[in-house]
Amino acid sequence: MSEAESTMPPLVVNIQYVKDLSLEVPGAPAIYTQLRTAPRVDINLDVQARRIVDGQDQFEVVLAIRADAKMPAETGETELQVFVAELAYGGVFTLTGIPEESIEPVLLVECPRLLFPFARNILSEVTREGGFPPVLLQPIDFVALWQSRRGQAQAAGHA
Repeated sequence: MSEAESTMPPLVVNIQYVKDLSLEVPGAPAIYTQLRTAPRVDINLDVQARRIVDGQDQFEVVLAIRADAKMPAETGETELQVFVAELAYGGVFTLTGIPEESIEPVLLVECPRLLFPFARNILSEVTREGGFPPVLLQPIDFVALWQSRRGQAQAAGHA
């Protein structure tokens, strides 16, 4: 390890960015006159990580969040789509001197923890600017998410 590497912190955030952002309001403008209460919002969150260049210690980590809002139809039969907000919020991270077995948890737990507050704010702002109550994501247990993902991968490997 060179002297420059030994003085670098083990985890560096090089850049954070909005990779993709969309807000769809399929029933506009009528949905605004029909909406009497806050819609029910289902959240789907995923974390993806990949090495940017083989042999280098730079990784892209992306938080993919989908907020799907629905409300009961006036006829009571089905639900109406209020809005769909999708955000892919990424960061480029440099990992230095981290043991190979620790890279996955750093990428799928620590890096998303750093990105989450910014992604949460963007999702809240875009839904508010869309004319709806802001979607406020609750804190995410990225350790549990990572462990669940590993369990699913191991189960799929044995199937």
